[in-house]
Amino acid sequence: MKSILVPIEDHAVVEPVLETALYLGRMFDSYIEGLAITPDYPVVLPVDIAIGVPSPITPENRAEMAKACRERFEAFMIRQQVPRLSSALGGLTFGWRQDGLMEDAFLGAYGRVFDITVVGRPDGVEGHTRLSTVEAALFEAGRPVLIAPPQALSSFGSTVVIAWNRSTETARAVMGAMPLLARARRTVVLELEDWGVPGPSGSELVRALRMHDINADAIVAADPNDRPGEAILAEAAALGCDLLVKGAYTQSRLRQMFFGGATSHILSNTTVPVLMAH
Repeated sequence: MKSILVPIEDHAVVEPVLETALYLGRMFDSYIEGLAITPDYPVVLPVDIAIGVPSPITPENRAEMAKACRERFEAFMIRQQVPRLSSALGGLTFGWRQDGLMEDAFLGAYGRVFDITVVGRPDGVEGHTRLSTVEAALFEAGRPVLIAPPQALSSFGSTVVIAWNRSTETARAVMGAMPLLARARRTVVLELEDWGVPGPSGSELVRALRMHDINADAIVAADPNDRPGEAILAEAAALGCDLLVKGAYTQSRLRQMFFGGATSHILSNTTVPVLMAH
């Protein structure tokens, strides 16, 4: 994971995202690049009483937001004594990308040339990462996405839990997590009773991981309330998990919007970093 992309939005909860990206960057001597995401409309749309329609954020407002994002990102990296990227590649460094005013669509496309994108937890609270930003990275980049919890990390990647539902999406997440699994002290493949799609068992995944010298074991847990997101987070906490690996949106986004789903619950409630892929 030598290249890390970090979208910066004009909101209050930025430092935990940067701390998580830096934690990852120090593990792999990575290049960490920031970019400002400034949408046309605010999270809460104000209504212009005179004309009765939402008032867009002006380009001037967005330019000021982008400037503030860059200042926060660069100030953090300088405080942490991370050197700025020079002409010579190699080692832990940072840089900034700013080509005009960029939105979620740009993030999704640009993320394709990075090993991983680090975003905040999209829990729907004003001042936090927007769900549309996270979904742009998940659905468009084709690379793993690391969701940072809103609290500072005390550890990262020592005990990894894979929420295995046998899906293509989770298989991609596991593949994206392989550099971290290789460093983990323990990896637990977690299955829930009567959850998932047809496919290889957790024990079969464990066998495959052990072929890569990964210390892995499989467990099956009950989910009596049929709330897999809650059950996964509870089991992960009981196992001392400090990194959760999960496929994103095995069910469609529309179905999860109306009926709920494990991905939606975990995105909104996780207190540990989550590596996801779609």
